[in-house]
Amino acid sequence: MKGEAEMLEKFKQAKKDEIVRLKELEAKRAMPDAYDGERPSFAKGIGEGGEIRVIAEYKRASPSRGVINKELDARDVARIYSENGAAAISVLTEEKYFQGQLEFLDQMADSGLPLLRKDFIFHPLQIAATAATRASALLLIVRLTPEVDVLKNLIAMTYDAGLDPVVEIFNHDDLKIARQAGARIIQVNNRDLDTLRVDISNSHQLIGQKKDGELWISASGIEKKEQILALKDRGFDAFLIGTWLMSAPDPGRALAELL
Repeated sequence: MKGEAEMLEKFKQAKKDEIVRLKELEAKRAMPDAYDGERPSFAKGIGEGGEIRVIAEYKRASPSRGVINKELDARDVARIYSENGAAAISVLTEEKYFQGQLEFLDQMADSGLPLLRKDFIFHPLQIAATAATRASALLLIVRLTPEVDVLKNLIAMTYDAGLDPVVEIFNHDDLKIARQAGARIIQVNNRDLDTLRVDISNSHQLIGQKKDGELWISASGIEKKEQILALKDRGFDAFLIGTWLMSAPDPGRALAELL
C-alpha cells in the first residue's frame, strides 16, 4: 500500500502539466477572464434549506475503485441531482486518477446548484482557472498545503475570486492548521490516504471541535440515511456523497432515499 505522502506526491505530480500550461498562458497574458455572472452561494447552499443537505458528487473514477461510471453525462447528472434534492454538486476535475475535466463545471452549471471544484489545488493559477468557470467553490486540502501561510494565501485568493474555499482535514493537526489559515468551511475526510480505508468514526471524533460560525461537511463512506442522521445530530451541516450515488443503478433515486 502506498504511503500517504507518496500518494499525495503522485496527485501533485499529476497536476504538473496543468501548472505548466497555466504558467504559459499567464506569460502570454492569455489566461481566461473570470466568469462575471452570478454564482449561487455554496456556503448558503449547504447552510440553509432542507433538513438534510447533500453535496452530490460527479465522480467517474477513483484510485481506490477504478472506473465507477463513465456512462453518465455531466449535464444529465446535474439535472438528476437537482431534481432529486441535492443542495450542491461536487465535481471531480482531476484527469489522471479521477477521469475528470474542468469543462464539467460549466456543463453542470445550468442545474442552478452551487458547484464545488474538487481537485488537487495548490497554485494560485489553479484558483484563477477555477474562477473562469461557473464554479461557486473549490477544495483546498491541508495535507497538500500544510504550511499555514501558503494555505492562508490560497484561502484569501479564493475569496477574492468570488469563490468559497472548502478546506479538507483528516485529523486534529489538520484542523489546527486550517483554523490558523482562516478556514470557515471545513470538510472532514473519512478516508485515510495512507491505507485507503474509510472510517466514519473519524467524523464523529472531530465534530466535537466545531466552533460557532463554521460550516462542517462529512465526506467519504456515507451510504445510509442512518449515518447521515447520526452525523447531523452531532453537528454536521452537509454530507458529500460520491461513489455511493455514482455506482447506483439510479443515482437520482439513491439520492432521494438519503433525504
